[in-house]
Amino acid sequence: MNTKLTTAVETYLTDLRRVGASGGATGERSNYGPLANLLNAVGATLKPKVFCVGELADQGAGHPDFGLYAAKQIQKGKPREGQIPECGVVEVKPVDDHAWLTAEGDQVSRYWNRYRLVLVTNTRDFVLVGEDADGRPAKLETFRLAENAEDFRRRLEHPRTFAQEIGAGLGEYLSRALSHRVTLIEPKDLA
Repeated sequence: MNTKLTTAVETYLTDLRRVGASGGATGERSNYGPLANLLNAVGATLKPKVFCVGELADQGAGHPDFGLYAAKQIQKGKPREGQIPECGVVEVKPVDDHAWLTAEGDQVSRYWNRYRLVLVTNTRDFVLVGEDADGRPAKLETFRLAENAEDFRRRLEHPRTFAQEIGAGLGEYLSRALSHRVTLIEPKDLA
């Protein structure tokens, strides 16, 4: 079991609990910080490393919540202007939303058409949408932390125990998801 990944997941769960317990959180954006920290912690264990950029600029498909850049894409602490994230984008929804339905929606379809790899999450479910053998959108892999939002919130009350149960699995899933590479469809994207 990778201790770094399990620790990163425990921190994620603890931070989600803290955000939710504040009473001032929104359903989606308040969870960006814990998720970005988790993605960066997992990305730091990879070769090449992967870096999460929040509030991605519109590159022709809208504004994904995060872009996942390979370390080689980062210069002076930020991605080169206009390059697409080599490891895909992330779309975040509130914990009560259904990640599998979101993955089939118009917003993710637009992102997929531009970026070819989209990780969809409601903070408790993760759905990686990439390409099948025929170049069509496909759910490549999924990971579920809890059956529903109520069960997730209940399990967040004990983040260390929860992380011991699912930490290694989620960490390994995210390692695989962040290790995927986008199939480029535009020659200019190589620049």
